[in-house]
Amino acid sequence: MSGYRFYERASRAYYSNPRLYQLLVVCSVSGGGLLAISDQNSPIRSAFADAGHADIKKKKVVVLGTGWAGTSFLKNLKDPSYDVKIVSPRNYFAFTPLLPSVTNGTVESRSIVEPIRSIVRKKKFDVDFKEAECYKIDTENRKVYCRSTKQNNLGGVEEFTVDYDYLVIAMGARSNTFNTPGVVEHAHFLKEVEDAQRIRRTVIDCFERASLPSVSEEEKKRILHFVVVGGGPTGVEFAAELHDFVNEDLAKLYPKLKEHVRITLLEAGDHILNMFDKRITVFAEEKFARDGIDVKIGSMVTKVAEKEICTKERSTGQTVSIPYGMVVWSTGIGTRPVVMDFMKQIGQTNRRVLATDEWLRVEGCDNIYALGDCATINQRKVMEDISAIFSKADKNNTGHLKVDDFKEVIKDICERYPQVEIHLKKKQLKNFLQLLKNSDANDELNIEKFKLALSEVDTQMKNLPATAQVAAQQGTYLADCFNRMELCEKNPEGPLRFRGTGRHRFRPFRYKHLGQFAPLGGEQTAAQLPGDWVSIGHSSQWLWYSVYASKQVSWRTRYLVVSDWGRRFVFGRDSSRI
Repeated sequence: MSGYRFYERASRAYYSNPRLYQLLVVCSVSGGGLLAISDQNSPIRSAFADAGHADIKKKKVVVLGTGWAGTSFLKNLKDPSYDVKIVSPRNYFAFTPLLPSVTNGTVESRSIVEPIRSIVRKKKFDVDFKEAECYKIDTENRKVYCRSTKQNNLGGVEEFTVDYDYLVIAMGARSNTFNTPGVVEHAHFLKEVEDAQRIRRTVIDCFERASLPSVSEEEKKRILHFVVVGGGPTGVEFAAELHDFVNEDLAKLYPKLKEHVRITLLEAGDHILNMFDKRITVFAEEKFARDGIDVKIGSMVTKVAEKEICTKERSTGQTVSIPYGMVVWSTGIGTRPVVMDFMKQIGQTNRRVLATDEWLRVEGCDNIYALGDCATINQRKVMEDISAIFSKADKNNTGHLKVDDFKEVIKDICERYPQVEIHLKKKQLKNFLQLLKNSDANDELNIEKFKLALSEVDTQMKNLPATAQVAAQQGTYLADCFNRMELCEKNPEGPLRFRGTGRHRFRPFRYKHLGQFAPLGGEQTAAQLPGDWVSIGHSSQWLWYSVYASKQVSWRTRYLVVSDWGRRFVFGRDSSRI
């Protein structure tokens, strides 16, 4: 019993000690033993721990922007060896495809935003967020210059710099006005949550203004004329949403004003939704005609005044003035000033957006990456590397090769130059060897015949669309590269370097198109999915609901969006100005 009492007293003393986590180490030395109890918080242990971590220097990663590209990168970044700093003028991520629904109360703005701090708070590495805008990038000193976006009554504008080892530019783009006079002063844009809220207030203001007894009939028609400039997906969806809002909700609240409401959609091209299948374009134009939405094709806006918008009609060449109450401008994207200054700094002066390679690195900057709407991939042409490709296959430097000699480099060619696969599909060829055999080569190629066989390949090159889908995939891809940076440095997994030795570290980015939607109002949506599959109607609308709900960034926003849709079905849209 004495042994038991000793054990009980020792155990009680051990567990009553406030330093709970201790390590019991038993080391046997030359047949003997040594018993040592070491506290992990002891000065000696801390000293050893500090010494062990002193050599591990975390790489500083600065992310500019919290849009689709930046947020996707942050969500998928897992490597704890990075010290991440985020700089963005907004402290949230916004699900931008639902912005047209926010303009009329189908979905509330709070339902499509998620605080960026909530997204990154559970990360295993250090993440520091600063609500500010970057106004200068210094590549020589690896610094970004930032200023706060707070109002002066909170203490004035604060400026600071952030150092980086890797810089990820995901700042998105601004609306492109094409330098049209009056657009900035009088038109509404639809790029941010604040834009959608402003449009919502303006629509209600137009109806309230037109309902005043002192307003003439002619003035009511002007005030309730809503003009949408741009026949792309955003402009078309907003026009459809506005039409449903007016006819399903506002007509009940302002019954005397319904006959004065008019919606006009202006498109400078030949058709609306020209990036979609022709079947969708035709259906959309016919449906808008049935709904009373006036679609003007070939109308280029030349000026926006306070109460009228001027267009030049391509069919007649005449300039027409159209009175309006509200104009929504949705004609594409333009480059932000800070990105333009950065492009000048690195010598990309003749481009519209930042040029990157297939690994999303900014051309000329090894430690700077750009993704999303602010950048485009400058896919390398096959004909630029044709001699190097031939040399890789011609290991004996004979100058003549049989078609089968290319088997060792076929996979690398197709992976490095995606336009090759596109060309094969277009020509309905099974593989690269068949392409070479179909050329007039007689089963043997020299460099000239090889050039001839691939002469049309580069015509298949296309720029990626500026969509949320592309930006999200780029963010996921880049995060995966960062997660495996050290591993792939030792064991490269990319294609052969045709102009050098060895392989590229990573496989190049490949965009996988998952389809696109165009809501057309009246619970009808056009869907164009991979495989040339087109669906139009109510069934596609429910597919749109399910996809957009599942793509929300958190369960919180999924619940809120679905509940907003349910509220709209039961109670209608909220027509208050708030």
